Amino acid sequence: MTMSAEVIQAVDPRNGVTGVAYPPTAPETIRKVIAAARLAREDIGWRFTPARVKALSGLAERLQRRAEPLIETCMAETGLSRARLEGELERTWRQIMLFAALIETGAHYEVTIDTADPDVRPAPRADLRRMMVPIGPVLVFAASNFPFAFSVAGGDTASALAAGCPVICKAHPGHPGTSELVANEISGALADAELDPGTFALVQTASVETALGLVRDEAIEAVAFTGSTGAGRAIFDAAGARERPIPVFAEMGSTNPVVVTKSAIEDRGDSIAAALAGAITRDAGQLCTKPGVIMVPADSAGEFREALREAVLAADTGVMLNQRLYESAVAAVDSLSRLDEVAPVLSEPAESSGHGFGLAGAIFASSSAALRANPELRSERFGPIALLVTYDDVEDLVATIDGFEGQLTATLQATPADEEIAQRIVDHLLPLAGRLVFDGVPTGVAVTAAMQHGGPYPATTSAAYTSVGSAAIHRFLRPVVWQNAPEWLLPEPLKDGNPLGIPRVVDGVPERS
Repeated sequence: MTMSAEVIQAVDPRNGVTGVAYPPTAPETIRKVIAAARLAREDIGWRFTPARVKALSGLAERLQRRAEPLIETCMAETGLSRARLEGELERTWRQIMLFAALIETGAHYEVTIDTADPDVRPAPRADLRRMMVPIGPVLVFAASNFPFAFSVAGGDTASALAAGCPVICKAHPGHPGTSELVANEISGALADAELDPGTFALVQTASVETALGLVRDEAIEAVAFTGSTGAGRAIFDAAGARERPIPVFAEMGSTNPVVVTKSAIEDRGDSIAAALAGAITRDAGQLCTKPGVIMVPADSAGEFREALREAVLAADTGVMLNQRLYESAVAAVDSLSRLDEVAPVLSEPAESSGHGFGLAGAIFASSSAALRANPELRSERFGPIALLVTYDDVEDLVATIDGFEGQLTATLQATPADEEIAQRIVDHLLPLAGRLVFDGVPTGVAVTAAMQHGGPYPATTSAAYTSVGSAAIHRFLRPVVWQNAPEWLLPEPLKDGNPLGIPRVVDGVPERS
């Protein structure tokens, strides 16, 4: 991508061809956008739930109708394949529909009512009625590696709009044209639903200072971010340094360690190697859940290492999203190649066609002792790069696991023969990750009610929340209690008789509508 004070211009990573130049959003426009979001927060609370359902449903339909120009533009800006983008766009509109269906039920209000009781001891109880309300304007940072699902109309924007929050989205400069097209569809859907136009706005900028200025603006009540640890931490620090700090829900990367037992290798070593190779090389390894460290028993490592090498070698060469990521991945391969405690298993020269950013898969081998001694070996490497680590026994393994920081995922490949050690391994993986994967690979994040896409720091800044699935809406809601409020002042979800027919708990008992 080309970025300057004057223009934001995507570069096709397949061939280096520059795309359309987009001017950055002017400072005066940004000020108007913030002011409009501040006013729009008054209009999109619980009273406007039907309009929000209509807007989200309409947006999903619009994205389906506009699929072809969206995908064509995105392919030229990201180098991602048509098949990948078709699947991602479908995931995007389906997760928008998920939030529309959720708020239509009213379940997100989480209404809990404890009626007044003068006989409660040690003190009489007032009438208490609790529900969730939107927190206010949310700043969303679009991600580079998911130009639909984690970008302008991605899960962060969809969940914030569903919660009733205005959204200001800072577009990723790697796909400005795609961002503009999607933003137009969001604005159209909001207009069709007669929601305030200040409910959503797109900001195009490559300026770090402008981005942090948005974080610092007092109108912003929360931030959602997906990207690097350095950028996420800068945003987190800026939000925390405000006179009135705000929450930052940042997903910042993960090594996603995988443990493979001896019995699993004996039972299905080739298929495990093939699955891991696919997870490592898919989309050039530019997935936040790509397995970066694979731990295998030393006495079974040889055959498995060769199977993994052959599977990665057979995989198609992927294309990095932009020159910065390409150069960072090449530097990571070079850095690993220079370490005495690391040996190459597969390290082909970087493949570039013309000015493109193609990168072949790279596998390196090391030991658990080296991994414990060198924290750098446990770091995320964005791209089709993985480290195969041998361990001697379960004691050696769990000591190595304990050296990892927070992760999005942790995976165990085992068999029933591992019953005596498997639970112990899980007990050591559990504190690390938000999702434990068994006999599979961590890539392929399902958009469901049960999904947890988050983990302890530094994987995310808030391990209690998820950025994927219907539970993502909780990031942008806060609880408020109405105490002894007269019926005529209560919001509809809290009124006697449940006029909206939503799920509620009254005096500890689920209420039937």
